[in-house]
Amino acid sequence: MTEETERRNFYGRTHGKTLRASQKQYLAEDLGRISLSGVTRADNPARTPLDLAKLTGGRPLWLEVGFGGGEHLVHMAARYPGVFIIGCEPFVNGVAMLLGKVRQAGLDNLVIHPGDVRDLFDVLPDSCVEKCFLNYPDPWPKARHHRRRFVTPGYLSALARVMQPGAEFRVATDIPDYVRQTLEEVPPAGFDLIRQAGEGGAWEDWLSTRYEQKALREGRAPNYLTFRRQR
Repeated sequence: MTEETERRNFYGRTHGKTLRASQKQYLAEDLGRISLSGVTRADNPARTPLDLAKLTGGRPLWLEVGFGGGEHLVHMAARYPGVFIIGCEPFVNGVAMLLGKVRQAGLDNLVIHPGDVRDLFDVLPDSCVEKCFLNYPDPWPKARHHRRRFVTPGYLSALARVMQPGAEFRVATDIPDYVRQTLEEVPPAGFDLIRQAGEGGAWEDWLSTRYEQKALREGRAPNYLTFRRQR
């Protein structure tokens, strides 16, 4: 364990409104089954890399960072049964929402890490992820908090390490300054911008999330950025 991971701070919310009875049931009955083991420092203090062949059964590995309520994650897992997806989300209310959707859909090609994605990066092998999604991340709007955004060197260097050469990284956001920082920070981390689109230019397999619908209601336009990991 490095000094950095020993003193790592996490700034996002982990709890929100009181959970409904059904959500508490999902957490009690399903969270253990769908959670990825060997990620936290308590479970894996040696930070031994995950056995992805055993986990995925040889299927391509995708990653969603901050899955919110899980709409997009469940949609992609159902649409692409031949891939295996890991979703990361520390917000327990979102995790509970996802578990309900997974139970209803009967999916078996995804797992989650209900915590800090940096802990997952610690134990993912090099060049293992074929596609990554960052949908409506926490904008951290105050300038002094911009260093907490995902599109900063600490997160991006770890992401670049685990992504395969040629892998696709998608970013969706309604915050113009987040677009600015994404365009500034992602390419130096080892990615090429291959597509930038505004409202109406989402990916063909995109599912609009509740965060996007809220942004549209409030007059904020979506932005869709596609990067490719350099070879």
